[in-house]
Amino acid sequence: QVRLVESGGGLVQAGGSLRLSCAASGRTFIGYTMGWLRQAPGKERETVATIRWSSGTTYYADSVKGRFTISRDNAKNTIYLQMDRLKPEDTAVYYCAARLGTTAWNWWGQGTQVTVSS
Repeated sequence: QVRLVESGGGLVQAGGSLRLSCAASGRTFIGYTMGWLRQAPGKERETVATIRWSSGTTYYADSVKGRFTISRDNAKNTIYLQMDRLKPEDTAVYYCAARLGTTAWNWWGQGTQVTVSS
């Protein structure tokens, strides 16, 4: 089965940094799009960054552009989200996800909490 396991969340002060990791297993991800999504209480789930597993092509939401960097290590089957200059509004549960299409995410991790204090 496909498994996506996030780690690296925690509590950080505004302006600080965190790096999230997602260990992916269960199949080859060649041709897949991998992503990081977040869910805050009372807010819509949003996709913050995506990366093509093979090519490394990336996408960022406007809210995180210039502050977050998504990357992958194909040999380790791991994707990362480097989060810099964090803001309180970045507080959310962050999920690693994978998809074959461009609209629907097919697989999800369990999530990791990121809390940014003022």
